Amino acid sequence: MPARSDAPHLPRSAPIEAYGKGGFAFAEMSHRGSLLCLPEAIWAWHVVTPADIDRASLERVFAAADGIDTLIIGTGTEVWLPPSGLREALRDVKVVLDPMQTGPAIRTYNIMIGERRRVAAALIAVP
Repeated sequence: MPARSDAPHLPRSAPIEAYGKGGFAFAEMSHRGSLLCLPEAIWAWHVVTPADIDRASLERVFAAADGIDTLIIGTGTEVWLPPSGLREALRDVKVVLDPMQTGPAIRTYNIMIGERRRVAAALIAVP
């Protein structure tokens, strides 16, 4: 039976081991495209540029907000200023938004999950 398209890649969190060439490596797996890393699973994320980031693209984060304190957004190679409405919506569910380029976002995410912090990461793939 084929995997459902909405099935997670991994049913738990894991450090990101490598990135570049349009994808990521984690937990002895590789993925082309962007990733959404939540405390309970790692998912494909259909965002290509920071302009694609909105509440709908982060719906899984909002649904899991009770288990997340910080959302790190890796914005590829661009610097991105999140819209105030998105920052407010996340604040309303008690999630702190921390945008940065994807490389620093991965390093920060890996440190925070190593510390067993309640962190999620939305990571745009870089070439």
